[in-house]
Amino acid sequence: MSVIVSVVAENTFRVIDMQDIEPEIIEKQIDAIFEDIDTDAVKIGMLSQSTSMKAVAHKLREYGPQNIVIDPVMIAKNGCPLMQPDSMDTLIEEILPLADLLTPNIPEAERITGLSIQTSEDMEHAAEKIAKMGAKAVLVKGGHAKGEALDILFNGEHFTYFSEERINTKNTHGTGCTYSSAIASNLALGLDLEEAVKRAKDYVTTAIRHSLPIGKGCGPTHHFYNLYQNGLQREY
Repeated sequence: MSVIVSVVAENTFRVIDMQDIEPEIIEKQIDAIFEDIDTDAVKIGMLSQSTSMKAVAHKLREYGPQNIVIDPVMIAKNGCPLMQPDSMDTLIEEILPLADLLTPNIPEAERITGLSIQTSEDMEHAAEKIAKMGAKAVLVKGGHAKGEALDILFNGEHFTYFSEERINTKNTHGTGCTYSSAIASNLALGLDLEEAVKRAKDYVTTAIRHSLPIGKGCGPTHHFYNLYQNGLQREY
């Protein structure tokens, strides 16, 4: 089930325009889900303005769902801002403390913490600082760094490293959204946090490795590669 918070006119190389949905409609969409559908996980992506953030935060506090995964999207793959600069305080004060897992990339973690992130130790420090702001767990994604594709999970007590060989492709549109959604899906299936992240990392790496050269800019990852290759597999 989905809640639409913004309508975006976007292709592989630019964001043309976007229109935010009224907060009252956002809240009513959330009501429509929770009054009817059992919810095992929640994934939150782009929230462009403070009023949208406050509407979502209000309803999450009201319904208290489990496994809230928040991807604090701020900038599109093509560099277009997707979050209003004056919304940062609201993100930190209203949204971040609701996260069972926050999944910032390095630029997002830098904006949230005010730190400069150059090394894996910097990523750890940023994760710890974000956890002190209220997030129960933090996954700092290293896709913007050089070298191996290293992500660092901090569960409030210890760090876990997830590393894969970096894939040389421009077709990585939506990787962060895919990653956080896969983690939320795995948590909904009952997996523990580390296993949920591990499987999601494997999934998104495969999707990137077999990404699709669509459009003039950054094409999408191939979400259904395994399905196309292997068909549906049923476990009994």
